[in-house]
Amino acid sequence: MNDIDLQHTTPEEAAAKAGVLIESLPWLQRFRDQIIVIKYGGNAMVSEELQESFAQDIAYLRFVGVKPVVVHGGGPQISRMLNRLSIESEFKGGYRVTSTEAIDVVRMVLTGQINPQLVARINAYGPFATGLSGEDAGLFGGRRRGVVIDGTEHDLGHVGDVVEVDPQPVHDQLDAGRIPVISSIAPDLDNPGHSLNVNADAAAAALATALGATKLVVLTDVPGLYADWPNRDSLVSHLTATDLRAMLPKLESGMIPKMQACLDAVDGGVDTAAIIDGRQPHSVLVEVFTAQGIGTEVVAG
Repeated sequence: MNDIDLQHTTPEEAAAKAGVLIESLPWLQRFRDQIIVIKYGGNAMVSEELQESFAQDIAYLRFVGVKPVVVHGGGPQISRMLNRLSIESEFKGGYRVTSTEAIDVVRMVLTGQINPQLVARINAYGPFATGLSGEDAGLFGGRRRGVVIDGTEHDLGHVGDVVEVDPQPVHDQLDAGRIPVISSIAPDLDNPGHSLNVNADAAAAALATALGATKLVVLTDVPGLYADWPNRDSLVSHLTATDLRAMLPKLESGMIPKMQACLDAVDGGVDTAAIIDGRQPHSVLVEVFTAQGIGTEVVAG
């Protein structure tokens, strides 16, 4: 018996486990030495159990030769901190309106709290993860944006799009065998010294494109994309970029940034992009290493 086996395993159970490992073989061959960008957020960030399973998934990817890159937001934690400080929190078109007062809180929560906590969880399995901000070493460059709702442009404050990416800081970490963990904040290119709250889904897509990643995985709080929400039988497991482009205007506002990120990544040369249910333990491994995957996958075409 192997020293790390902590409980007795029957031959039948051992054979079943071996079968699971063999099923993953084609995907291990496909993704070894490839970059996979994973956007981490939602409920997976606030459940202790799901935080732990996510950290295990990321460490596993690294141990089997994949090059994971994590981009995280922090919506639930930001909302909680803003409420605690009695700062109004408002959403328009799926984006958080971010005042001058709020951007300092966003920056503190993303870069000062969530990022080091996630790095520490991954590093419980090996000294691999290193924290980065979109503001570090010119990684991201942002520009303020608004949002159009019913034909009217609305200001979002210190909210922006990632319009420039220098992937070199991330490549440097990957070349050193590390797992970059990146917070979705960006310097404002038009206002030096100021920061922008950038949508983590869009930031992950922009980074995946700049890195030449093989796959983008976006964790969500739903099982995937529904063709006819709220009909739960209309879950779409696979669709082309052309199909998604046609569906995009009809989607719920909260789903639009996630699906737009998948579309942008595939249009930018990433082979596949998927949204998966981050509420399911080990959903990243199920998506990457099984034939059926989980959630909704977008491909070119």
